[in-house]
Amino acid sequence: MPRRSLTRAVPIVAVVFGVGASLLAAQGAPAKNPLEGDPAAIKAGMGIFRARCADCHGVDARGVRGPDISRVWAEGRTDSGLFQTLRTGVPNTEMPSVGARTSDVEVWQILAYVRTLAAPGPADPPRGNAENGERVFRANCASCHRVNGKGGRLGPDLSRIGAARARDAIVNRIVGAAEGSRPGYEPVTVTPPDGQPIHGVKKNEDLFSVQIMDSRERIQGYEKDKMKAVQDDKKSAMPPFGSDRLSQSDLDDVVRYLQGLRGFDPAVKQ
Repeated sequence: MPRRSLTRAVPIVAVVFGVGASLLAAQGAPAKNPLEGDPAAIKAGMGIFRARCADCHGVDARGVRGPDISRVWAEGRTDSGLFQTLRTGVPNTEMPSVGARTSDVEVWQILAYVRTLAAPGPADPPRGNAENGERVFRANCASCHRVNGKGGRLGPDLSRIGAARARDAIVNRIVGAAEGSRPGYEPVTVTPPDGQPIHGVKKNEDLFSVQIMDSRERIQGYEKDKMKAVQDDKKSAMPPFGSDRLSQSDLDDVVRYLQGLRGFDPAVKQ
């Protein structure tokens, strides 16, 4: 008898959970997280967050490669907006969608967990002058980076960098304390058999060929077996801007400017 009861109970639990998930999906994104404060949901969300989000946002949600998301509610974001951001991703950033296989319940579980890490808004006012920071950017960075359709293409588009990177990550990249390049921007040198080395960033590569954008923003393809060498460069194509090239004041200013480049974010309540 107990065995039979347990066998019948398992499908009932599954059905109840499935009905709950269907109801949440059918209702769309409610204004408030229906799982906020639910201990089981928070525990499940912690596991999903640490497995899928912590590499970019940190186990404390304070940001690593990605931005600090512990303050999103303090900055005026809404549960429904954040749900939409996870569901669809954020264009022109490294923030992908959670994917069709992630249920709405799991998205709410992630948000329920992140809510437990929420911090108040920053007490200190932001450092730097964004207006001067834009001038510094135009003079030193715009030849390689685009913002809102203006600038170079050798480096990534920074129109949403403020939503995609934590402040410390932006600073580290500028001063050269962080290495590594996003796909499509890895530095490469191609040396033809009878010519000068060609420096650029790698756009595509397979076993037989490589496509690069050179320093004049021309995209060219090369067959590897016809080249003297095709070498992945270890150093980023972006030079470090240390204190010899950028004062602390100018650094604060340009970071303040970059932090303000957030583009359109569906998570922000309009």
